[in-house]
Amino acid sequence: MRRTVGIGVALVVTVAARPPLAAQDVEQAKREAMYNRYLGFASYVKGGVIEPHWMADGSSFWYAEDVRENIVIWKVDPAANSKVPLFDTAQLHQALSRVLGYELPHQGLPFHTFAFVDGERAVRFTVEDTEFILSLDSYEIRRVPAPAEEGRIRAQRGEVLSPDGRWIATVKDHNLWLTSAADGRQVQLTSDGVQDYEWVLHPILQRHGAKWSPDGSILAATKEDYRQAPKIPLVDWLGSKEEVEWSLFDRKPGLPIREVELSLIDVPSGRRSLVETGEEPGSRVSLLGWLSDGSELLFYTRSGRRLMAADARTGSTRLVLSEEHPVRQRSDGPRTGETPFTALEDGRRFVWLSGRTGWRHLYLYDLAGHLVRPLTQGEFPVERVVRLDETAGWVYFTAHGDHERPYDTHLYRVSLEGAGLTRLTEAAGQHRIQFAPSGRFFLDMHSNVDRAPAVELRRADGELLRTLEAANVDALEDLHWSPPEEFVVQASDGKTDLYGVLHKPYDFHPDKKYPVILYTAPATRTFTGSGALEGRPVWTQAMAQLGFITFSVDVREPASSRGGEFDRVTAGTIGRYEVPDYVAALKGLAAERPFMDINRVGVFGLSYGGYHAIRAMLQAPDDFHVGVAVAAITDSYGHPNFYGLGSPDDNREAFEDASNLSLAGNLKGRLLLVQGTHDTAVPFSHAMKMIDALTRAGKPYDLLVLPGWGHWYPDTE
Repeated sequence: MRRTVGIGVALVVTVAARPPLAAQDVEQAKREAMYNRYLGFASYVKGGVIEPHWMADGSSFWYAEDVRENIVIWKVDPAANSKVPLFDTAQLHQALSRVLGYELPHQGLPFHTFAFVDGERAVRFTVEDTEFILSLDSYEIRRVPAPAEEGRIRAQRGEVLSPDGRWIATVKDHNLWLTSAADGRQVQLTSDGVQDYEWVLHPILQRHGAKWSPDGSILAATKEDYRQAPKIPLVDWLGSKEEVEWSLFDRKPGLPIREVELSLIDVPSGRRSLVETGEEPGSRVSLLGWLSDGSELLFYTRSGRRLMAADARTGSTRLVLSEEHPVRQRSDGPRTGETPFTALEDGRRFVWLSGRTGWRHLYLYDLAGHLVRPLTQGEFPVERVVRLDETAGWVYFTAHGDHERPYDTHLYRVSLEGAGLTRLTEAAGQHRIQFAPSGRFFLDMHSNVDRAPAVELRRADGELLRTLEAANVDALEDLHWSPPEEFVVQASDGKTDLYGVLHKPYDFHPDKKYPVILYTAPATRTFTGSGALEGRPVWTQAMAQLGFITFSVDVREPASSRGGEFDRVTAGTIGRYEVPDYVAALKGLAAERPFMDINRVGVFGLSYGGYHAIRAMLQAPDDFHVGVAVAAITDSYGHPNFYGLGSPDDNREAFEDASNLSLAGNLKGRLLLVQGTHDTAVPFSHAMKMIDALTRAGKPYDLLVLPGWGHWYPDTE
């Protein structure tokens, strides 16, 4: 089943193109072989990425590297700007052979990871299921006896250890329990949790879940009520009889949603204080942490963009900061799953990420909610805060600050006085930053769609110390690989620049005509990771090898990372500007690339991209001739993606305009719908509603139903 979705697109487009089959058989077999090889693109890119393990001084670290099938572990000392092997491999082999009684079969190290012991003077590692301790001074080695049963209990994933290490908060039978880390004794903390109205420790992200107060006397936790929230049926059709499982899907516009209750629980007494989280039912609550003196808990509600503080004794709340907008914009704040709040260690101030000007920027506030000063400004969007160095007075953050390359992500810093804004990374492309715990150095892991990944070691001020690793891509010669083409075209308004990436087949010839496929995932994703030359399979790149020109382009839509005019134009709309921009991009590209055959154009999309694939077929039926929509959103009233339109009661016209169902009668070309029956992100009902609309309009369609499949399919990302 691995190739079903990818080859399905090729078959549908090929049928529409009607090539002479006899003349194509041999060539098509070669192309399919190359397509499959490109799906294994990762195996052709070696290295260029490291996983640092920081040492006790907070600056030095080690990492493992496979060199010609042998493991080398490097120790990097940024202060000395040195990189040396941490182990003398020959000595280690000799010492280990004496203990084992035989020679090891390989030349490199026999392990990838280890733990320092004895103040980093020795290491503990495992070989052939046996643990050893090696002295780094003498290279004496000894077996470690099998550990006795440990008395202490360790917190597992989803559990929260108290600051003093005495108690582990956990959930059992829908209620909160405490487990003694010393002896495993359990104490029930709540008793009112029931099915669908139950206590949770990590409602959104683990880092924003339940929080212990600094002294461990109070536990802040949430109870979720989704008794009235809608659920979707997941039907197992393949057993001896049909079975139905119900899955929560509580974010449908206009329908009841999950209610969230935040409580402060005094552990010694069991007394509970209910916290008022705001007016919006179902507010997504992110617990940010306690003030250092334990007097207040800070939390954030995403629906109202409120930063609030709850009194530890009473649970009463005060509003610290609120930024409400009538309709949601991408520039409103942080990326999905993050919060706009970063605390300073002084316990009196914080940095806030806001899109109040149409561009995401950083602002310094005090805990009374008073603006101290803006930290950044200008026509570029900040992405996130990476580090605060309060002692030196710097805020480090990533942003899209290059106007010539608006999707590049660089590291910047600005002082807490709002001065000295400086870009700290140079190379074009994407930069992922990891600071040393000391804050004196950082690792810059960067790449671009046409450049292999590399890792650089830099001082906190951006000074380059050395390149630690650079990927080896020599094997790409076997794929006849050539870098994808980055392009800029005009939007349908004739003035807005749109950026994208175009792929060509391995045997491309400019005098030939190639059918074209548009991939409707935002080009943002292509530029910021999945399309970078990082050893990951890229669907558009693989698909091109079947004899297509494939491209993706970041059109004007609410999901953009561009900010500014992008957000101002698209605010409160979905489906209005995207397809006209896709058409403008297609024609703009073809005008300068005669090898693109705009009489044979396909469109492919997954999930929200599937929505746009269908919409392209219905809004521009003369420009898009074949479409494949995988797990596609079709009903604007039936998915949380459309919460950006606000409330259906307040913005009904936009909801109606955004629906693909009402446009079904426009279909001219061939449309394939692909849907898994167990999709909990885009319910099966979306495909059924689209089928119903097409049937009522008298329009034929193709359908591939995947029993038991969820939302993500192989070879489409």
